[in-house]
Amino acid sequence: MDKRMSPDQAVARLWSGMTLGIGGWGSRRKPMALVRAILRSDLTDLTVVCYGGPDVGLLAAAGRIAHLVTAFVTLDSVPLEPHFRAARESGSLPRLTEYDEGMFLQGLRAAAQRLPFLPIRAGLGSDVLRINPGLRTVTSPYPDGEELVAVPALRLDAALIHLNRADRSGNGQYLGPDPYMDDLFAAAADAAYLSCERLVDTADLLKEGGPASLLIPRHDVTGVVEAPNGAHFTSCAPDYERDEAFQRGYVRAAADPDAWGAFTERFLSGDEADYQAAVTAFAAHAAEADR
Repeated sequence: MDKRMSPDQAVARLWSGMTLGIGGWGSRRKPMALVRAILRSDLTDLTVVCYGGPDVGLLAAAGRIAHLVTAFVTLDSVPLEPHFRAARESGSLPRLTEYDEGMFLQGLRAAAQRLPFLPIRAGLGSDVLRINPGLRTVTSPYPDGEELVAVPALRLDAALIHLNRADRSGNGQYLGPDPYMDDLFAAAADAAYLSCERLVDTADLLKEGGPASLLIPRHDVTGVVEAPNGAHFTSCAPDYERDEAFQRGYVRAAADPDAWGAFTERFLSGDEADYQAAVTAFAAHAAEADR
């Protein structure tokens, strides 16, 4: 089955008020072309579930998030995502659920297995239970009688993920150092939209990586988007590393409303082709300045 579509066609299948999982980790292999397509849409009131990075920052800056479920929101080389910080400080982010990283992972596992919850030791004796009073504990039914945190399933209406390669049927391959739980995001969702650096024939998927690199099976994928440089400005190793120069510009712009207005006009006012052209011009200017 041919599942190819454009970023805007994938986003057209989403709806306001939904629970949306976004794969990747911090400022690494985020499906940014799909996030930018959301910014071009009228989607709002989203519950966003992710290990957060600039995806959260951009959506928060645009006022699209009603509820954020996360373990952190970082740009990696910049510890705290600036738009997320601003939204928290101003109170413009209506609702936040913060979990320990392991608890978040367990919630994805529970959803992927269609379980209501899974137990974990993480969180016991910490403020995670205090700031999340809705969390419950369970007691082991076995002789140990151990008390554990019951992490609720993080069920998703849809998930957005970005990988290095995919075929038109939705088989997805990662070639970098870490899967970043993208397979769990896809399995935990009712629909998953996979963007990739390059579409290849199914027979060619193993030319760059072994069988273990085939991360996501086609039955977990609803749509496939070929989006070269689609994780920019986050990394997508080994295809490219994080664009640190661009990220620094993003952080500087986030600190000033006028600068942010100029940034959005330059990079986010058009379609994905316009964005990539603006990024190319930015890189050329930066290279010229370094000479």
